[in-house]
Amino acid sequence: MSDTRTREYTERESEKHDEETVDDKEASTTETRRRTETESEVESESETHRCPECSGNLIQDEARGETVCSDCGLVVDENSIDRGPEWRAFDSAERDQKSRVGAPTTKLMHDKGLSTNIGWQDKDAYGNALSARQREQMQRLRTWNERFRTRDSKERNLKQALGEIDRMASALGLPESVRETASVIYRRALDEDLLPGRSIEGVATAALYAAARQAGTPRSLDEIERVSRVDRMELTRTYRYVVRELKLEIEPADPEQYVPRFASDLDLSDESERQARELLRNAKEEAIHSGKSPVGLAAAAVYAAALLTNEKVTQNEVSEVANVSEVTIRNRYKELLEADGAGVLA
Repeated sequence: MSDTRTREYTERESEKHDEETVDDKEASTTETRRRTETESEVESESETHRCPECSGNLIQDEARGETVCSDCGLVVDENSIDRGPEWRAFDSAERDQKSRVGAPTTKLMHDKGLSTNIGWQDKDAYGNALSARQREQMQRLRTWNERFRTRDSKERNLKQALGEIDRMASALGLPESVRETASVIYRRALDEDLLPGRSIEGVATAALYAAARQAGTPRSLDEIERVSRVDRMELTRTYRYVVRELKLEIEPADPEQYVPRFASDLDLSDESERQARELLRNAKEEAIHSGKSPVGLAAAAVYAAALLTNEKVTQNEVSEVANVSEVTIRNRYKELLEADGAGVLA
């Protein structure tokens, strides 16, 4: 009886071992097949990105809907599917009108442009005018929506400061990239708790001044003060504090950066602008620019260049454009001409 049990136990163990062996073989075969399929897919994918004639790189010509070899010019595929929008637009206004996506996120808004904004038009989706009751309801919704967009004092602070930055940048003619940089600097100052004891307008003005200098489109302190709500002393003090605490890397203003704007406002030729740049480079080589206002040097260089190119520009006109005194222009342009070897004109 015991021999029979022993035989049955031996047979079951043998069958179990055979099943495990078969499972291991099947798993190994499956893994080998999967690896082979992956390698074949990689090879086929690399082949699809190569020209069948010269093995060159393939590029997509979206205008013609073709796949072309960049080396031999062979058209590998044509009539490809256009995955762009089905509508056409011929200007930016029409493109914005037909687009069905929202605006990109921006640092110029306190909520980065992600919140819902209720339009001011009192019309429905079909362009029909709303009734008096509906207009009152929409006005209440706008009020509550505006309150919910600024939930705490920090967001209200940020909203006021970014509005101030946008106003001053618009008055100074600064590009949107400078406004974005200024908003980032202000956000950093707010996050690092640099605002207590300082006005919102002062920190916003300092951030815009620093951003303009970082972007290579500087504005003088007089120009900044003219559009700001703070005086010059508070602006310079806050600017030094923000730059020091945030460890901003700002190079000294280059007089050449002011030349294109001054020359454009005075309607001078390209030759005069080139001559003004050359005068400033010679002044740097002679170290005449050290310790002098870059705005005054740029204005004097523009005036001296106009003299050298026989263009009629008065010191008063240059003074109004650059917002520097005529005495500064007279003193600086003589020094520039002497450094350039053209002192006889002075």
